[in-house]
Amino acid sequence: MANITGVVITLNEADNIEACLASLGRVCQELIVVDSGSRDATVALAEACGARVISQPYLGDGPQKNVGPAAASHRWVLSLDADERLTDAAVTTIGALDLENTPHDAFALRRRNFIGSRWVKRCGWYPDYCLRLYDRQRCAFADSRQHSSVQASQPYRLDADLEHYSFANLGEMFGKASGRFSNRAAKIMYLKGKRANAGSPALHGANAFMRKYVFQGGFLAGLDGLSVALSSGVNAYLKYAKLLELQRDARVRDAEDFDKIW
Repeated sequence: MANITGVVITLNEADNIEACLASLGRVCQELIVVDSGSRDATVALAEACGARVISQPYLGDGPQKNVGPAAASHRWVLSLDADERLTDAAVTTIGALDLENTPHDAFALRRRNFIGSRWVKRCGWYPDYCLRLYDRQRCAFADSRQHSSVQASQPYRLDADLEHYSFANLGEMFGKASGRFSNRAAKIMYLKGKRANAGSPALHGANAFMRKYVFQGGFLAGLDGLSVALSSGVNAYLKYAKLLELQRDARVRDAEDFDKIW
């Protein structure tokens, strides 16, 4: 089996980094953490786990995730977020791959997204295929600063899962949707020249809720399905409402720091 370098980007991930690196260490011969200025014990814990830590101010999602692979010793890279873990099946499946001779340049794993300890299988949250194991000589993360993904020409979907501990609880999910997520999205849209009108917030909010709850089966997932759909609707409503506010209110716009999006 070819050697693999495991890569994680971090910012204040002391609660997650040890478990993430332990998971990667089951299949990787090298571990790299790219840290963007953690003020907690993330760096010390990562080094104690045997990872090489690279300090890099945050560049945005894609550029940041390409820093570690550029410094890797091995051709194949397995990229996880700090709140993700390999399942036993994923470890076995990856260990059985013939990476030296495969025609594929990347491999995708299904992602199990959790709220607390609850695996949400509806709302488009499963199967949530993510390309995470890839040949860094043939592909890389897109140069997108938000929600980047590996750009591969010959990917293959593995029959195995990642676990993604998305939110500690419902409060965190709604807090992020109404706060950081919608703030960032509104600022990005404004800088790109996108504009909203008075009907945009309600229209986009309702559309996001319906997509998650009805078309992606959230109604079959009980309270968690309803909550995911509502948080998606809240996020969509607020990002367009905040965009409209930036357009209309010079005082709000002038008080915003557009250099601190990422």
